[in-house]
Amino acid sequence: MSEFIKIYENKPSEAAIKKVVDVLKNGGLIIYPTDTVYGLGCDITNSKALEKIAKIKGIKLEKANFSFICNDLSHISDYVKQIDTATFKILKRALPGPYTFILPGNNDLPKEFRKKKTVGIRVPDNNIALKIVEMLGNPIVSTSIYDEDDVIEYSTDPELIFEKWQHKVDLVIDGGYGDNVASTIIDLSVYEPEVIREGKGSLDVL
Repeated sequence: MSEFIKIYENKPSEAAIKKVVDVLKNGGLIIYPTDTVYGLGCDITNSKALEKIAKIKGIKLEKANFSFICNDLSHISDYVKQIDTATFKILKRALPGPYTFILPGNNDLPKEFRKKKTVGIRVPDNNIALKIVEMLGNPIVSTSIYDEDDVIEYSTDPELIFEKWQHKVDLVIDGGYGDNVASTIIDLSVYEPEVIREGKGSLDVL
């Protein structure tokens, strides 16, 4: 049975964050708040958990376009090839914020993602998400629970999210109502920045 815990974004309790991190370290799946829609996530280093998320989304893991949730820009160099100054300036302006940046992956990507040339990086402007990643010590792999066909409340109201997902995940965090506008996706792995999806993040950062 899944756990449902309340965490306040303005002052996340350390004990509650530790509980979430323990679930992740044990290969569990969590649903957690971000600065956009609620996300479904797991520890980037846990192969079994990655497989579970891919199965829930109905896709092959090596084909999945999951985001890596980092708590600051320092994690990025672990998985991304060296970036130029112009790219770094865009990231610095935009993050933390409601953006997913596609960047060229390096050879240190987890083995499940080695065949991918690019990786999506997120540093959400949400204290709960950032504290989880900080305490975990490495990124979490994430995908949004937003579904075009769903009633919006099922991806924004934590109690309804729990009702729908409790048999698929190990823990659902109630961090207040979520947004129903996804992140803006910008591809920085190409010569000129390319907007893949316009979402909550403004394009003024480019």
